[in-house]
Amino acid sequence: MKKLNPAYVDYFSEYVNACPFFQLMSIHLDGVRYGKSYLDLEIHPKHMQPFGIIHGGVCASLVEAGVFWAVHSQIPDDVGLTTVELKLNYMAAVSTGSLRVNGDCLKVGKTLCLGQAHVTDAKGRDVAHGTATLMLLPNKVVDMPDLPQKFID
Repeated sequence: MKKLNPAYVDYFSEYVNACPFFQLMSIHLDGVRYGKSYLDLEIHPKHMQPFGIIHGGVCASLVEAGVFWAVHSQIPDDVGLTTVELKLNYMAAVSTGSLRVNGDCLKVGKTLCLGQAHVTDAKGRDVAHGTATLMLLPNKVVDMPDLPQKFID
């Protein structure tokens, strides 16, 4: 198993957390380990649907992001990703507090990857679970000249 460079994780996490979509949704990438990701979201009025509970798209975005960054932690530096399929089950309605996402990479293949993510509320209650299939995009790199090496021996 490869080992992620902590300097890479810190540098890249800062970059991801500053991206426009994460800012818009108030998603925070809290940590990444090899094959794992951890995200948080504080619930705000902008996340609500008309009945006062978070919109299902919020959980869908969290599951997709959880899987994406878990898979990303296992692929080479010069490979990008895009989601090709997302499946979710919603288990509870939430109106206040925060959400925690635990993402896991299940399989990295030659062209496709599979992962899962679990969303819980601040009380540890199950909110959503989903899987995502991602396609590997060779030679798709982020232009970050000061980015440290991704893996260390």
